[in-house]
Amino acid sequence: MPIVPHVSPARWRSRIYPGNLAQMRTVRADLRADLAGYDKDLIETVTLCASEMVANAVEHTRSGEEGGRVVRALFRSGPEMLRLVVVDDGAQETSPTIPRQRTEEEWACAERGRGLLMVDASASTWGTYPVVPFPFCAELGTAVWAEFGLGGDVL
Repeated sequence: MPIVPHVSPARWRSRIYPGNLAQMRTVRADLRADLAGYDKDLIETVTLCASEMVANAVEHTRSGEEGGRVVRALFRSGPEMLRLVVVDDGAQETSPTIPRQRTEEEWACAERGRGLLMVDASASTWGTYPVVPFPFCAELGTAVWAEFGLGGDVL
């Protein structure tokens, strides 16, 4: 999937959170405050996706280690498009992917692995890119992004 750069300056300031799941309430509250005035369904969809993306960063990268952080950015990537970006502190594993190779029985009993499926179903589009696009810097972090259509409710 190609990297899709943003085309407009950031509207909201980026936020940095300690890399632990106890921060999720703050992440959600900040996002709802930042999006105040937008359609309520959009706010809830973006908040849900942000929750999954931040939780993945905490659980699957160095962001969840002692002193780890997660960065959340939010901006308009087009006249009717909102982009959410979550940046982690670097890989422990590989880039985020949807676990598509599970059988129906495996999905029925799986306790994890649905977060990116939910992002895939909720966002207009999503993807990942390395924070520093050099092969020898791959462990420096990954940005996971998702875009959401604003429709007619543009502020």
